[in-house]
Amino acid sequence: MKRTYLIIAIVVGILAIWLFIRFVLGGNEDSWIKDSRGVWIKHGNPSETPSLVLEQQQAVSCALNLYNTYEKELNLSSQCLGTCGNYAVDIVHVPRTSDDNLIENQCSDYNDGKVSRFIELDKYGEIVRIA
Repeated sequence: MKRTYLIIAIVVGILAIWLFIRFVLGGNEDSWIKDSRGVWIKHGNPSETPSLVLEQQQAVSCALNLYNTYEKELNLSSQCLGTCGNYAVDIVHVPRTSDDNLIENQCSDYNDGKVSRFIELDKYGEIVRIA
């Protein structure tokens, strides 16, 4: 009989430890996380969308509109498309080349500090990086 109670106590203890780790130390499952490119991704079902996420979503939408506007005129190498809010929008090579680091191929508004963030797109209009 004592052995049965001991086994039940151990199982309940393990379950309690697992629940503590999962829900107390594990953090909120309903949140926003950044992927490897720096894009905010919805994780779970967050009740709110933070202003930083909304700002980035609007900038990405604007960046894709800029890309679509200039797509026919792009030389498909490194170049600045313009700005969207606090973001500069650049076309870059994948993988990056030394041309991507040339000052004349970058947005002057970013280099001059007029905007503090950037969105890099590849020649197909796919997001490479957001910072």
